Amino acid sequence: MFKGRSITLKHLLINNVKHIGLQFKSDKVIQALVEKLPHICWSQEYGMYHVLNNKTNLSTLWSTFRGEVWINGNYFFENSHGLNPDKPHNINWYRNRELKEGFKRCPEEYLDKLELSRYAENTVKTYVHHFETFINHFHGIPPNAITEIEVRKYLQKLTRDVRSHSYLNQAVNSIKFYFEVVMGMPNRFYNIERPIKQKQLPKVLSKEEVLSLIEYTRNLKHRCIISLLYSAGLRRSELLNLKIDDIDGKRMLICVKATKGNKDRMTVLSPTLLKELRAYYKEYRPQHYLFEGPGQKAYTASSVLKITSMAAMRSGIRKKVTPHMLRHSFATHLLENGTDIRHIQLLLGHSSTKTTEVYTHVAETSFKSIKDLLS
Repeated sequence: MFKGRSITLKHLLINNVKHIGLQFKSDKVIQALVEKLPHICWSQEYGMYHVLNNKTNLSTLWSTFRGEVWINGNYFFENSHGLNPDKPHNINWYRNRELKEGFKRCPEEYLDKLELSRYAENTVKTYVHHFETFINHFHGIPPNAITEIEVRKYLQKLTRDVRSHSYLNQAVNSIKFYFEVVMGMPNRFYNIERPIKQKQLPKVLSKEEVLSLIEYTRNLKHRCIISLLYSAGLRRSELLNLKIDDIDGKRMLICVKATKGNKDRMTVLSPTLLKELRAYYKEYRPQHYLFEGPGQKAYTASSVLKITSMAAMRSGIRKKVTPHMLRHSFATHLLENGTDIRHIQLLLGHSSTKTTEVYTHVAETSFKSIKDLLS
């Protein structure tokens, strides 16, 4: 799925009638597009929107989200037929995929540079998506003939379309990569203004809420997933890529490989969790990945999100809980317990303590010494 916006199609059976479930992260643009769909309904049981499963609705979904949202149909179409049937494991997927007539493909030299740069899979998806959207906006102009003025107009259009700060930054990065790296024109777009970064504080759960979340998971596997996200401060993608050998029970460490920025790091292994993981291994016998789905494939990101949100609902936590909130809670609780911020930086894999310092703004210890003005 694209890092910017994606939606996953799911099979739902509601009142013995087949429906298409639409699973996506909270996003104003996707929400607006979904609400425009004819006969769209919300399922409280499944926690997602849905429409009747028929060819007309499938066609409507495809035309509605085309060019705006990556549609993941891997869980919906049997034998990998349908929307986005192949998961792009490498650059060749982008070279060989079928595109609609008239849609300009990402230039070959652009893909070559991405391949040589060994960018992470999500980065490749993001760059290709944004650059293809960009060059197809200027359909009659070759990419190397697009001027800085036209780039500015394009970014202004995205701003008027109420695109997020993250989306705009990704668009700028993909365009700069073409002109400065692929075409070898350093600082060609040096003066292109980037959107002012939003300074949002991380959303954090209390220790009691985290323990309640773990308690209300339905089985041992799900409990291990939530416990590991929290106690080791893992990103969701890092958890999904964990191999059995990455768990070092003797040194009480977890090796997290090829993380954000293609860096490896070590993080802590909870003694309490180690007992759970050993019981989990005896029961489930994973072969390659620590957490596996059907066919011994890596567990999916959407499954982890569903586990977390369902556990939150059962435990009575009213706020929306995501896997990344557990990572934020890990860092915040360590800070509150007096752990040095430089150690937290290493455990999280941050390049600078400046990134880690954001947790000082939400830690309880930052406010406990302030006198109550009403007392």
